[in-house]
Formats: sequence, C-alpha cells, structure tokens
Amino acid sequence: MTSTSGTGTASGTGTTSASGTGTGTGTTSAAERSGGGTDTPARLLQLLSLLQTPREWPGGELSERLGVSRRTVRRDIDRLRDLGYPVQASQGATGGYRLVAGKAMPPLVLDDEEAVAIAVGLRAGAGHAVEGVEEASVRALAKLEQVLPSRLRHRVQTLQIATTPLTSGDGASIAPETLTVMASAAAGQERLRFAYRSGDGTESRRLTEPHRLVSTGRRWYLVAYDIDRDDWRTFRVDRVSSPFATGARFVPRELPTGDAAEYIRRSMWREQPSYEIDVTFSASAEAVARVFPSALGTPEPLTATTCRLRATVTDAVDWLAVRLAMTGCDFVAHGPPELVTSLRELGARLTRGASAD
Repeated sequence: MTSTSGTGTASGTGTTSASGTGTGTGTTSAAERSGGGTDTPARLLQLLSLLQTPREWPGGELSERLGVSRRTVRRDIDRLRDLGYPVQASQGATGGYRLVAGKAMPPLVLDDEEAVAIAVGLRAGAGHAVEGVEEASVRALAKLEQVLPSRLRHRVQTLQIATTPLTSGDGASIAPETLTVMASAAAGQERLRFAYRSGDGTESRRLTEPHRLVSTGRRWYLVAYDIDRDDWRTFRVDRVSSPFATGARFVPRELPTGDAAEYIRRSMWREQPSYEIDVTFSASAEAVARVFPSALGTPEPLTATTCRLRATVTDAVDWLAVRLAMTGCDFVAHGPPELVTSLRELGARLTRGASAD
C-alpha cells in the first residue's frame, strides 16, 4: 500500500490481529487493550484505503476487515478525523462510514495497482508538453516516484518501455526522468548539473540554480540561474541530457521578470524573429480556442459563427500552416505573405498526395 503523503510506504496487505477478538461486539479484546495485538499506523492506512473506495462501509464490516472491535474502529475513525480526513457517519441499522469531500485535499492511500496506473499515466503525459497541465503533472510524478517501492518502480518502467502511444505532441519527446529530476531540484532548491546542446550543436556542461519548468504547449523549458555565466538562462529541456541534483542547496534569487512564463516569452522574442499573423476562421471563437494552441494567441469573435486571430508569433511558418490545417474548420489567412505562401504549398502537396495512384 502506497501513501502519497510523502511518508513512505506500508508493506504487505494489512495487519492481522490476535484471534478471538470480538469483531461483532462493542467490546475491546485483551490483545487490543494491551496494545500488542494490532499495529495502529498500518491499521489506519488500511482503514483509509477502504474508506477511499466510493461506498459506505458498515461498522461491522470494517471491524471484520481489520480484525478489531467496533469500538477500535470508532477510535480509528476519530483519529482520521483529527488528521483532517472528513469521515461521515450515518445512523441506523444499516449505517456506516463514508469518506466525503472536504475543504482540502487529504493525502491518498493507493494500493499497488492504483499507484502503478497513476505513475504510468503521468509518465506518458510528461513526455510531451501537455498544455494546461504543465509543471503540476511533473511535480506529482516526482512526488509519487519518490515513494514508490523499487518493485513498483520497475513495473512502471517496464510498462512505459512496452507501450507505444498512438499519437504524440507537436514538440520533441522528453524522458520523464529528466523532467522529474529537474522538478525535484527546483522544488528542493538544489543546484542542478547537466549536459546541454545549443541550437548550433555546441556541447557544454552547465551548473545551475533551477527556478521553474515552463511548458509552452509544444516544448518544455527550464528557467535557471547559470552559475558559470553569472546570469539567468532558459534551456530547452529536449536538449538536456544527464541531469542530476548535486545536493548543494541555494537561496533562491529574484527572477528579473518575476514570472517564469513571462521570462520565457521575452527570451523567445529576443532570440527569434517575430511576425504578425492575421487569420479569419469560419467557426466560433470558443470552437477555435479548443483546438488551437493558446500560446499562439486568442481568437476574437466576429459573429456567432466566425472569429479572427491577430497575434505576434515566433514559431516557424511551416509549422503554423500545419496547425491551421489541423483546426478542422475553414479559414482565410490574411498575412503575413510567408504564411499564405506556405499554406498554398501545403495545399498543393496534399492535393498531389490525394490524387496519386
């Protein structure tokens, strides 16, 4: 059983009480009174795991599952409430206990299969820059893998290797291990060392103070303070290899822009030529916004069934032409001329491909 509270794992399938306990009564057994018949922390984890199943548990059934008296079950329920778990009790002959939604997200207790399923899903999503999920998914993956037993970590890695996704994102694939190492170093304020390949192919070793991971919808970027260059830098994560946290702590510096996403945006504008796009869509602004990357701008409604997008972008014109074609709706590109030319060439290429024998 795995707990996501960061306290580690509880091995085995539960605890076994001494025989002869009065599970069907309100009395407490001699073993329970002496404190030697049960392991309270492990029993609480097992009780929490049962309550996190979406159903109501009668007190008698919980008593039998845990091998303790109903009085001990009630005490354990009170302990969980003291820890912040909102356990609701219902009265009557068929009454029982149910875990309900509270004001805050309490730690979850997962069995082996649940932990593996969540880790595999997070690793699959972390390999690409998933818009809207961004760094939160990577932080969750780092926390989960930190407490996974080695046997479960091996199962996750095996499933990841043996699984081929049907589709992939627009950007380069990223090893989940790379993202989790970076996220953990940033969260723990540890200096991070890695090998880096620049856009012109130059290889270098970097020692940094990682600040934040940022997703642009296509790629992951790391905003960090470069120790050797004594300045802030942005690094494309798909060009990073062999990252590891050195264990050396640092006091966080103040980022010039205050916001990592804004710093990435300004860095991209400085390093790449930008141009203005102007496109009219034969679809509502809401429909276009659902299928078009928000990093490329926000469409403005013209009518209930048309909208227009004007934005400054730095992405490659050919890639933008493909993204427009993937929206699934009619559109007219008013500019720039390079985009119009690229769309004509793309259309002609697709037409030739469709008419080939």
